[in-house]
Amino acid sequence: MKQLIRDSIAEMDVSFEQLKSMVVFAEVANQGSFTAAAKKLNLTRAVVSYHVKKLESQLGMKLLNRTTRSISLTEAGKVYFDNCQVISQQAIAAQHTIENFKNEPQGLLKITCPVNVGLQLIVPALNQFRRLYPNIELDVKLTDEVVNIIQDGIDLAIRGAPLKDSGMQATHLATMATCLCASPEYLRKHGRPQHPTDLSSHHWVLYQLSSSTIELKQGNRSFSIQAKGAVSTNNAAARTAFVEGGQGLGRIPEYDAMPKISQGKLEQVLTDYTAPNINVYGVFPPGTSSAKKLRLLLDYLKEALRSPL
Repeated sequence: MKQLIRDSIAEMDVSFEQLKSMVVFAEVANQGSFTAAAKKLNLTRAVVSYHVKKLESQLGMKLLNRTTRSISLTEAGKVYFDNCQVISQQAIAAQHTIENFKNEPQGLLKITCPVNVGLQLIVPALNQFRRLYPNIELDVKLTDEVVNIIQDGIDLAIRGAPLKDSGMQATHLATMATCLCASPEYLRKHGRPQHPTDLSSHHWVLYQLSSSTIELKQGNRSFSIQAKGAVSTNNAAARTAFVEGGQGLGRIPEYDAMPKISQGKLEQVLTDYTAPNINVYGVFPPGTSSAKKLRLLLDYLKEALRSPL
């Protein structure tokens, strides 16, 4: 069936007007609604609907299943979308190629990243980046929630986890060490753990966006402990604050922990053991990596995050 659809599409001549309709259809499929696609393309909803209906009429096939609350791709729509998406991405890449001929990089970059790493590392780096490239505008959204890059029109998402977005591209920006910490108050009250097996009897401040299983290594030996505690949070800065407040142990990035350790607000425990690193990625839509402003930012962040402490 899919091959039959592809053959039918391949036999048709494509006009310039139909190319525009194909780009509009790809955006509707990406956004999941006519209204969101219209907003992204700076068109009216009626114009977007016109282009999709015209495509369906020209192709003689239904591309979208429509209800009052949602839309979904038909089998033909899924096949057609793959081709339309390529055309849309190539158009974006072509525009970026032309932009790269300009002497001074300019334009808007929409960025999202977790709150704590944003405040601690990314925002200071972006301050310096803007001094180097003042004609590049920044729209920075700090959130610990994973946003939809396509629907929100994001150019770059900073994430501390492996790539999960279907069709997205990613580049590794940095590897950051973590450590186990507690407040002096907590250690006085509950004692200092001497071995990984002691950790299961301690209170923990749990970070909801990562596993509650604590992995430690010493040479070839590995230890796995299930952390439990009465306090949990979805915000990394709040986690550190709760640990500092004596609520329990926590696995904290060194860039966040070391300043507080030097101030005596936190103490590192089990320093002979290594906790897992955090790999920081820059995630972006396909076809955008050719944009000069994005490539400049990715290169700058890699250098800025090389020695975050």
